[in-house]
Amino acid sequence: MSQKILIVEDDHHISAMVKGALEREGFEATAVFDGEQALTRLKSHTYSMILLDLMLPKLDGMECLKIIRSTSMVPILIMSAKDEDLDKALGLGFGADDYISKPFSMIELLARIKAILRRQAHYMNAAVPTQNEDHVIHIGNLMVNLHSFSVLKNGENVALTAKEFHILKLLISNPSNVYTKSQIYQAVWKDDYHGDENVINVHIRRLREKIEDDPSHPVYIKTLWGIGYKLGDVS
Repeated sequence: MSQKILIVEDDHHISAMVKGALEREGFEATAVFDGEQALTRLKSHTYSMILLDLMLPKLDGMECLKIIRSTSMVPILIMSAKDEDLDKALGLGFGADDYISKPFSMIELLARIKAILRRQAHYMNAAVPTQNEDHVIHIGNLMVNLHSFSVLKNGENVALTAKEFHILKLLISNPSNVYTKSQIYQAVWKDDYHGDENVINVHIRRLREKIEDDPSHPVYIKTLWGIGYKLGDVS
């Protein structure tokens, strides 16, 4: 069965080119042209991935991204005409899995899509516990279910992105280890690290905002200055 991809892009010319390229690669592609259409579509359809433009009518891409992320961990690739690093960092911080700057080549876009889907498949396979594995971890007031990708804090659901969840999973699965940013990137992104510290910083900050009582004084994710991060000593 072909993988389904939702294209959210208000430029009909770009949308048609992307849709055609995806279909030639064997994907099932659906195009919508504003944020409201995207959210309506997602209420009744499931997709393997979303390609999301930032500059959308009715509901902009960043707001659309936040709403999707409140209920879903579907991989999202941002397509943006803005090249500022801040825009990219904000996109990743709100829960996008990757971004591509316009104008882009179809070859690069397809390569990024396939890489994200490969990583997602790897995560899903890795998350299936063995028969003897205790896949529910209790730490402090958190309960992390490695099988369902869910996190509860004081019994309340915490909506993490895929990257945030896998950073947390990495730390709690190896509580005595200290991880450099390079090691975190390689373990979570499954790619070589090229020194883009901002990507890691943004994800750690967003994760702390969701699981820490006081993100400015974290207890779950401790920083070892000049080295990296480790799980805090939380019983």
